[in-house]
Amino acid sequence: MTARIQPQFVSDDLIALTRRLGRPERDLVILAEGNTSELVTEGTFAVKASGSSMEQASAETFVIADVDPLLAIIRDPAATQDDLTAALTATDAEGTVVRASIESLVHAAARAHGPVRYVAHTHPTDVVALLSSAEAEHAFAEPVYSEEYMILGRSLFVPYAEPGLKLGRVFLEHLDGYVEQYGETPSLVLLGNHGIVAMSDSAAGAEAISLMAVKSARVRLGARLAGGVAALDAATTAEYFDRADFRERRANLAGTQA
Repeated sequence: MTARIQPQFVSDDLIALTRRLGRPERDLVILAEGNTSELVTEGTFAVKASGSSMEQASAETFVIADVDPLLAIIRDPAATQDDLTAALTATDAEGTVVRASIESLVHAAARAHGPVRYVAHTHPTDVVALLSSAEAEHAFAEPVYSEEYMILGRSLFVPYAEPGLKLGRVFLEHLDGYVEQYGETPSLVLLGNHGIVAMSDSAAGAEAISLMAVKSARVRLGARLAGGVAALDAATTAEYFDRADFRERRANLAGTQA
C-alpha cells in the first residue's frame, strides 16, 4: 500500500473542522500537534500530513490512505516502524514527498469496527493535565453531569504508548475490548499522557466531543479545588442510553446513531 497525494478527495468540511480545532484560543493544539481524518470511501480516508498546522490546513496538507493495509501493519508482529514510515510516505509525479501523520494508525484503528466518518485527535491542555496525573485511568470513568454523558458517552482509556506502531497496537487492543463489552465504538478515547481522540459520523459531532472533553476536564479540576469530584453513580445513569430522547439528542449533538 502506498499513501497518495490526492487533494481532490479532501473535503471542505474536513478542512474547516481541522482549522476550527486548530484555533489557538481553543487550546486544543499548538504548532503541528494533532490530526484529523475523514472517510473518502468505506476503506479509504484522508488524514492530515505530518508536521503541518491544523489552523492552516488545506487540501494539500492531507494524504489519502487505506484502512485495511494499515490494520494489517498493526496486526503483524513482524512489522516495524520503518514499514509504517514507508506506508505513510506519498510521492507525486513531480517528486513532491508528503508523509501522513505518524498517528495515522490511530485513525485506521478507529475504523476497525465500522466506517466512522470523522476522527479528530488533539492535545487539550486541561485534559492532558488529568491524563498525566496519578488518577489518569479513572479520571473520566464516571460522568459528573448529564450533558457530558450525553455528548461523550462511555469513554475509553488507553494507556500511554509511543506514537506510531506501538500506539496503534495498544489503541486497537483496547478498542477491541471496548467493542466486545459494549457492542459499539466509543465517541471519546482518552490517551494516557497524550491527548484525546473524538470519533463521530459528523464534523460537528467530532468538534462537540472535543470541546466537551475540555469542559469535562475543567469541571473535574475545579471540583478538586472545591473539595473533590462527586460523580454521578451508575444507578443514576443506568437507563440513559435506553431513553429515546437521550439517544436522539446524543445523535444530533455527538453525531452518533440514534
